[in-house]
Amino acid sequence: MDGDRVEIDGGIMEGGGQILRVSTALSCVLGLPLRVRRIRAGRSQPGLRPQHLSGLEIVRDLCDGKLNGGEIGSTEITFTPGKIKGGTHIADTKTAGSVCLLMQVAMPCVLFAASPSELHLKGGTNAEMAPQIDYTVMVFKPIVEKFNFTFNCDIKRRGYYPQGGGEVVVQMSPVKELSPINLTERGTVTKIYGRAFVAGALPIKLAKDMSAAAVRCIRREIRDLYINIQPVREPDDKAVGTGSGIIIVAETSTGCLLAGSSLGKRGKNADKVGIEAAEMLLQNLKHGGTVDDSLQDQLIIFMALAKGVSRVRSGPITLHTQTAIHFAEQLTKAKFTVTKSEEEDPSNDTYIIECQGMGMINPNL
Repeated sequence: MDGDRVEIDGGIMEGGGQILRVSTALSCVLGLPLRVRRIRAGRSQPGLRPQHLSGLEIVRDLCDGKLNGGEIGSTEITFTPGKIKGGTHIADTKTAGSVCLLMQVAMPCVLFAASPSELHLKGGTNAEMAPQIDYTVMVFKPIVEKFNFTFNCDIKRRGYYPQGGGEVVVQMSPVKELSPINLTERGTVTKIYGRAFVAGALPIKLAKDMSAAAVRCIRREIRDLYINIQPVREPDDKAVGTGSGIIIVAETSTGCLLAGSSLGKRGKNADKVGIEAAEMLLQNLKHGGTVDDSLQDQLIIFMALAKGVSRVRSGPITLHTQTAIHFAEQLTKAKFTVTKSEEEDPSNDTYIIECQGMGMINPNL
């Protein structure tokens, strides 16, 4: 068996948990046994952290697979997938590890399951170094559903750093195959909206300050659009712990969604949080792509599995995206090309990511 294992070097390129997520999800979908060595080799704490381990365990459970080396700090795992069966599954990081990253690894697997799935994902809903759950619902969901599937994401409880304690329930039905996407026309920005939230011990004034600072910042660049960033206090029965943050989404005439977000933390001024998110959004609008920097790499695995040619116009290619492409090509036989876009407007720094998908057919349906 070991002769047929795909060998993955977890220390190259982006060198983080993303390599693990992309390669184990694809291993599960394609039925390829996998060995990943040098997991997170360059990180200050190498090896598996709680959220990476929870991600591996949910994929193992989804397909009755075998996982060796699955413990905190482990720098090498082997994984042998079985049949993806659907049903109800629970993954709990027991920390503020991101539920959105658990969703990233599980979602491609349950699309190719034998029956519908319900995933109970527990941990941090609004965590550093990961998409916030609001981003997943407001931006990722409507765009990724263009691959011709739908899912439901119910935020039961929000959880923040350091204790986590959030829970989201994701419901999904399997598909026969994925359709390719074509996201090449940006269009013009038609509306800007978002939410600035506080939870726990923090006053609503903080949310209002974040919102107002973000609006002022955007107004300097975009004068003629109504900007609606709602200040929200999360209900106490729907949030564990104390947290704050903001997400701002720009919607365009062609249905593109681009965002900027930021999280509050102790000692960080509310205005600064709002301005950070606004500047991130403006940065994403400036390059002229149809997806923002956070979505770019999250689409790669779906492009690789889809049947036909997908095309996405993006800003400068991130290291996360280069990494996702590298491992998607290694595992799926999909072919990616990235070309600099010939623009009329020389200030635009855009690229076309094109993928001839492998056309994965669900063997369980």
